[in-house]
Amino acid sequence: MEVAYHDHEWGVPVHGDRQHFEYIVLDGFQAGLSWLTILRKRDNFRAAFDNFEPAKVASYGDRQVKALLQDAGIVRNRLKIRAAIDNARYFLAIQAEFGSFDRYIWRFVEDIAVLIRVRYSSSGK
Repeated sequence: MEVAYHDHEWGVPVHGDRQHFEYIVLDGFQAGLSWLTILRKRDNFRAAFDNFEPAKVASYGDRQVKALLQDAGIVRNRLKIRAAIDNARYFLAIQAEFGSFDRYIWRFVEDIAVLIRVRYSSSGK
């Protein structure tokens, strides 16, 4: 499991908004735990969080939070569950402003590349 994750996902560029959101949620739940714990529960998280569809997660209310707190297949932490829901709402706001989360996040890489070129070209390196 760890080898497959390492070889096929870790460090591999992501361009799908749903996958970006999945990583955001899983990373939030991983805080204070091992990544292996989260990987072992990943399929359960997908089922519990509607396959990480941000619009669905953003609409969760008290009933869904209560159900998630009863789901032994995921990490049952009220604050992390609330963070996933709040993050879904922010995720949707970013999508609305930039057209996609992917467009928003990857623009930072482009900006960094420009800054590096400018820095090195002006320093004579």
